[in-house]
Amino acid sequence: MTDTQAVDSTGTNPVAPAPEGARTAADVVTPELVALLVKGVVGSGRTASHTPFTGAKLADLPESTPEDVARAFEVARAAQAVWERVPVARRAAVLLRFHDLLLERQAEVLDLVQLETGKARLHAHEEVQAVAVAARHYGRKAPALLRPRRHTGAVPTLTKVTELRHPRGVVGQIAPWNYPLELSVGDALPALAAGNAVVMKPDTETCLTALWARDLLVEAGLPEGALQIVLGEGPVIGPEVVRHADYVSFTGSTRTGREVARGAAARLVGVSLELGGKNAMLVLDDADVEKAAAGAVRACFSSAGQLCVSIERLYVHASVADAFLDRFAARTRALRLGTSLAYGADMGSLVGERQLETVTRHVDEAVAKGATVVAGGVARPDIGPYFFEPTILDGVEPSMTVCEEETFGPVVSVYRFTDDDEAVERANATPYGLNASVWTASPRRGLAIAARLRTGTVNINEGYAPAYGSVRSPMGGMKDSGLGRRHGSEGILKYTEAQTVARQRLLPMAPSLGMDDEKYAAFMSRSLRLMKAFRLG
Repeated sequence: MTDTQAVDSTGTNPVAPAPEGARTAADVVTPELVALLVKGVVGSGRTASHTPFTGAKLADLPESTPEDVARAFEVARAAQAVWERVPVARRAAVLLRFHDLLLERQAEVLDLVQLETGKARLHAHEEVQAVAVAARHYGRKAPALLRPRRHTGAVPTLTKVTELRHPRGVVGQIAPWNYPLELSVGDALPALAAGNAVVMKPDTETCLTALWARDLLVEAGLPEGALQIVLGEGPVIGPEVVRHADYVSFTGSTRTGREVARGAAARLVGVSLELGGKNAMLVLDDADVEKAAAGAVRACFSSAGQLCVSIERLYVHASVADAFLDRFAARTRALRLGTSLAYGADMGSLVGERQLETVTRHVDEAVAKGATVVAGGVARPDIGPYFFEPTILDGVEPSMTVCEEETFGPVVSVYRFTDDDEAVERANATPYGLNASVWTASPRRGLAIAARLRTGTVNINEGYAPAYGSVRSPMGGMKDSGLGRRHGSEGILKYTEAQTVARQRLLPMAPSLGMDDEKYAAFMSRSLRLMKAFRLG
């Protein structure tokens, strides 16, 4: 038991009552369901997963060996050779059917996401929304994004150029535990639409969600071999996935992301990385403090703060800081914590002992060095083994770990500033650059500040959902927050190799028509000047 747990086991946040007749883990994760889902795992060993709500075992699972990973890639390569020959419109149609099946059967996966992650149900539904949006987007747009494109050639009318997009082959995907639907199958959808196969390694503790989604994709028309799943310890199985993949997609910590990047670089294969964040929210002096306080609750405590784009640093203009903090603290203390598989709880559990230890250590150290707990600050073992109250810290200084290191839990530190330049400078003073939030009554002012923030996404008058949900636009990190982008055209084109096919007609790209080298050079120089004058190329 940690010091914080020993101090208080009741706290101030109310407990959301479970509705009468609420489902339990035993009702959802039946032996029959597990037997059906684990058929999709390439593995010969044995392991298990657990639910954060109680710490009890959720399912017995196969565990993959390095040899199993190699076999999964063999199966995927054979399937990919057939899948890439399927017209892109038919591949995209699989995503649209998956979209409909997901929305029809969402109750099934919401139960699994909650049991595997400990989330409140509304936060689990964010994953359903995100995956449905991605499936619809790439289901509609993939044919246009992947179609052959004509470009102006080296010599207009004489050179005809076509850009083709080929799938990379088999994509190795390493997905984290915190968003087991969105960051597994959600990232696999554009890779599959582009004609690749995927070998996915989800986190073992949250793999039932990924396995359920794989079955749904197969039901929607995806060949079974095109999406293979392997399970096992990250340090053992992760490098094997990187060793065999033609492209690597990774979401996780910055430290592990560097290792993945080194492994991919050694093989000269591409990689996309979404890594950590220490995201800032700026509340300007003209902000509506009531709306900003409500938005801060969503931005800081969704999924118990266990999402890469959540807010952990809150910069508030000194003129509105007291009014904002009063409202924010009141809303935070009123959040209902709960474990039921139903809507009603405002926040769920941390995922496990390691996350609880990190959150507790960050809070306890900050308090010991002089920070003030405005709300929360205590674990709640009376609700479940890994519950921790949503926590607001004031008076945090740079010497405190919580000031600069990613907590990845329901903890936010509040800082005051006096002008916009100071706020921007302090928000940018981090090695991370994933997400930011700006609250202001002036759209022009908000856009001007957003352009100065060194983050891959910025949300004005909201925390993270508008930018992340706008799937026509790219999402990803700057600095230590990663490489590459998901969503938008980049989110699917990264899974392809570009090929330029140029066809020369009538005259060669060499001296001809009786010209010697000198006359040819003079002719080409005049041509280049003309092309610039006529704005060609």
